[in-house]
Amino acid sequence: MAQEDGASSVSSPIQFFPWMSLSPGYGSPYPWPRELKSEERGLYLIHLLLACANHVASGNVENANMSLEHISHLASADGDTMQRIAAYFTEALADRILKRCWPGLQKALNFTKKSLVSEEILVQRLFFELFPFLKLAYVITNQAIVEAMEGEKVVHIIDLNSSEPAQWINLLQTLSARPEGPPHLRITGIHEQKEVLDQMANRLTEEAEKLDIPFQFNPVVSKLEDLDFESLRVKTGEALAVSSVLQLHSLLASDDEMPKQKSPSAAKNPIANHFQRALQLSKNQKTLGEWLEKDFIHVYSASPDSALSPLSVAPSPKMGSFLTALWGLSPKLVVITEQEANHNCFTLADRVTEALNFYGALFDSLESNVSRTSVERQKVEKMLFGEEIKNIIACEGCERKERHEKLEKWILRLELGGFGRVRLSYHGMLQASRFLHSYGYDGYKIKEENGCLVICWHDRPLFSVSAWRFRTFD
Repeated sequence: MAQEDGASSVSSPIQFFPWMSLSPGYGSPYPWPRELKSEERGLYLIHLLLACANHVASGNVENANMSLEHISHLASADGDTMQRIAAYFTEALADRILKRCWPGLQKALNFTKKSLVSEEILVQRLFFELFPFLKLAYVITNQAIVEAMEGEKVVHIIDLNSSEPAQWINLLQTLSARPEGPPHLRITGIHEQKEVLDQMANRLTEEAEKLDIPFQFNPVVSKLEDLDFESLRVKTGEALAVSSVLQLHSLLASDDEMPKQKSPSAAKNPIANHFQRALQLSKNQKTLGEWLEKDFIHVYSASPDSALSPLSVAPSPKMGSFLTALWGLSPKLVVITEQEANHNCFTLADRVTEALNFYGALFDSLESNVSRTSVERQKVEKMLFGEEIKNIIACEGCERKERHEKLEKWILRLELGGFGRVRLSYHGMLQASRFLHSYGYDGYKIKEENGCLVICWHDRPLFSVSAWRFRTFD
């Protein structure tokens, strides 16, 4: 987490705070918030958020309400990293309580909060501009396509979320310089909004004409979950590539409402026990991040999917049918970019812990590179990250779309779906690393993992890029 002056050196605010004693103020309604130092306030906010999540999960509305009231006196949407994170987690936890206890009130309060399509497009553009993640994903994806399509005369690319022309403009320019000449290129763009696809078609057609590349753009107006594969018009004899950037996780949504949990007693409550233990270890220099990883997650979050096996991958009818249909197209290459986070946990406590670490790193990277008063930063935090956090924490069943999973599970899903892994080349990693260096993106790293690439903020992996091919079964 960044200091008050904006300096930053670690990957997530949860890993920043050393243990310290919170007494005598811990447990009092408003423990001297004006006197707390930044790291003390941050640690206290994390304690309160985890405690609140436990109260919400157990249905203890009274204690959850008390925790939310405490947090509200320390959190701030325009404060330091941890204050900003706490503001959005507080809103998400409160929204979950309302959904469960007073669904009518929750709907009434959120009736006018639905964002316009133009706002969604704007915030996606701001995310593209403020972070290097999408740019790196495009660089890596394009390099993999160029290598896979070497010598091919007819290339068809399916873009599962066709909204950013920069990726394909770069590819057109690269293909135009191919020694054997450019292929005939067809891009099928999928998006919910026709206007977005029209803009893509105009921009890419204009670039292709400038470079004298034979080009066609096939727009498909559809949600990914409703996609009719016949509309993709895949033809015999063309080399097919598929690009998916932060899309597939939405297909994991399923009707899996979590059963109501009984309110645990203090004696049997692992979180409460760990809090008591933590408060007694004020002289211990272990960081909160280490505690979360070694104690909280292993004791409280132990679940059947902790050991990776086919049974550890949650069943998803939509994902299964989609991968089956995709396999049926016999793609030469599929490149998938996804959030490197485990937000598809069954229990609320698991999801809150994972989300605090993941979004903590994202907020921290903004703190290091963008002014706190930046309007663009505030929009991305509120309209993108805030809404994702709310979906992860407040929603269940088919309504919960932000079901991010880590690379190891995507590998298992894709292999079970009939795809073989394609090792991303060293040249692709080198291009991505050079991009970071050339544009001064300090603090970001690219790492190789099992033939795939992960994009990190310091040492915290945040996004993964993996490549796949159609595999026949003997």
